[in-house]
Amino acid sequence: MAITEKITNTTKPTFWEGEIPVNYVYTYGLAGEKFFRAVKDKGTFLATYCAECDVSYVPPKIYCDRCFAELDKYIDVGTTGFIESFTVSFKNMDGGDKDVPRILAMIRVDGTDGGLIHYIEGIDPEDICIGMPVEAVFKPKAKRIGSIDDIIGFGPIRSKGRK
Repeated sequence: MAITEKITNTTKPTFWEGEIPVNYVYTYGLAGEKFFRAVKDKGTFLATYCAECDVSYVPPKIYCDRCFAELDKYIDVGTTGFIESFTVSFKNMDGGDKDVPRILAMIRVDGTDGGLIHYIEGIDPEDICIGMPVEAVFKPKAKRIGSIDDIIGFGPIRSKGRK
């Protein structure tokens, strides 16, 4: 169908048969690149901070959502936080039962106004609760590539003096 037909015949549904090749490159952006580089190289999280609004963003942003100021101050906020909300999934994407339930949670990173949504590991579904302290569990450093998959999940806080 030509473009002029689309303009003159707007009620007739159309479709495309076959495949449409789509090539793209996804980039993290400036703030995302710094965030994932810190995850990969140091096993920690970075936030950006707006002094005007006294707000820290995880994941980091390049401007403040409240006052639109440019954010160029990055702070290391560690890897601990608490469960702000969670859900337990008993079904696979195809509707079949999971062998083991998976827990997905919103983790508020300590000392920030933001957080990450990720899996909970090492905590039974019946033991999880809102407000529970957790920490990030990372892949071994040699296997990290600088992506969200470098974080295995969040689990119970282990003793200090680790890493």
